[in-house]
Amino acid sequence: MEDSLGEYQSVRVLDGLGRQLKKGVCEMQCDLKCSLLILLVFFAMGPTTVLGGPFEVGTATIDITPPAGYRMSGYFHERLSKGVKDPLLAKAIVFSQDNTFAALVFCDIVGLDPEVVGESRQLIAEQLGISAANVSIAATHTHTGPLFCGALRDHFHNAAVAREGFDPHEKFDYPAFLTKQIVSVVESAKQKLQTSKVFAGYGHDDRIAFNRRFLMKNGRVKTWVGVNHPDVVRVAGPIDPEIGMIRFNSIAEEKPTSAIISYALHLDTLGGEEFSADFPFYLQRELSKQFGASFISLFGIGTCGDINHVDTASKERNKTEKIGLLLAESVAKAMPELKPVAKTSLAVKNKVIHVRKQQYSAEQIAQAKKEMDQVGDRSVPFPSRVEAYKITALQDYPGETIPLEIHAFRLSSEVAIVTLPGEVFVEFGLQIKLNSPFKTTIVVELANDAPGYIPTKKAFVEGGYETINSRVAPGGGEQMVEAA
Repeated sequence: MEDSLGEYQSVRVLDGLGRQLKKGVCEMQCDLKCSLLILLVFFAMGPTTVLGGPFEVGTATIDITPPAGYRMSGYFHERLSKGVKDPLLAKAIVFSQDNTFAALVFCDIVGLDPEVVGESRQLIAEQLGISAANVSIAATHTHTGPLFCGALRDHFHNAAVAREGFDPHEKFDYPAFLTKQIVSVVESAKQKLQTSKVFAGYGHDDRIAFNRRFLMKNGRVKTWVGVNHPDVVRVAGPIDPEIGMIRFNSIAEEKPTSAIISYALHLDTLGGEEFSADFPFYLQRELSKQFGASFISLFGIGTCGDINHVDTASKERNKTEKIGLLLAESVAKAMPELKPVAKTSLAVKNKVIHVRKQQYSAEQIAQAKKEMDQVGDRSVPFPSRVEAYKITALQDYPGETIPLEIHAFRLSSEVAIVTLPGEVFVEFGLQIKLNSPFKTTIVVELANDAPGYIPTKKAFVEGGYETINSRVAPGGGEQMVEAA
């Protein structure tokens, strides 16, 4: 595990990084039928004896909201925050059993900078004694969080410096602040470790998530269409209506103290110029009403690279608060039905794979860098702006490959959590769960890095926004699923 993490961090440094269904499932099953065997062998590589010590869980939250005036993420034009609608939080959960420690952190931001992740994990290891390889840090992908890394941030920052001699919107060192807060929230969660009961299973909600890719009459696939578009033949892919849930109760109380909740739905339901955690804020608020003010809902975004909240058969769109309320309703309904875990056995594995990246000529790269000056100009065709951004972002990965880190956390022989980097197509999450030997498998995307969209081979043939904005070459996603 340590070697895998070291390899990942070394690759990022040497690469010169700075701040940086079943229908679909069945089509993939032939290529990925070995996934079950790989996962079983993967856990067999290390000690798999069922552990006997008490299973302890600690959770904590901390504010990670930047000051007003800081840039906001989520779109291709520069957007400056004017205030806070609701606070951005980092939520940590620490597991402990028989001297094994593991931690998951969920941050209300659009994506994570590997440099922040690497420094946070190193400090957690040095200061808290939790192996860096046993820590996964995920973004919830809210589109109303800060823009603090990546090609867009660099472009806007460099333009401000060239124009004014400094960047007036980065007087606050957010990456350093975020790193400090991540370490602090993990420390707080570790201090709150208590022997806990574990319950796991799935809820269900098919009212708020919709596949956003559509097969059109011309034979191509289009991302996003208007209401009742006359040229739509059918939806091009599935959704995942399952809500992955792991509930924790302290031994002393029957009432839940916290829960990991994963659902495949893009956090782009709000917009505006105020910081917000999007619908997970309302999910937390409603669940706290039912389970007590101290209850912590740890939301991890499921594989939703091609999923959003827009029902193209209806003129009415679900608003952010309603989405949170409906999801909370489904979670609360399923909470009592979660099955108790009889024997816990904590173990963690992580693996770094290297997938081919998309290649462009020196001339195309130079042209893309010039076109970045128009990345926020809505008079320029959207696909052209997206591609210029993507080609520019690819330069953060010199060489011919992109490292992808996959984590597997085993809580028992029946419960596992998988974290993946990038905005992953829903079919991949469905495939991982289908092939998993665990009854409950929670899949969380955008962990430890944000290397753009990770579509299926089929989607690359079909086209659409996600394939234009993908940095991995076709087949990279399938490799990632096999490694999981």
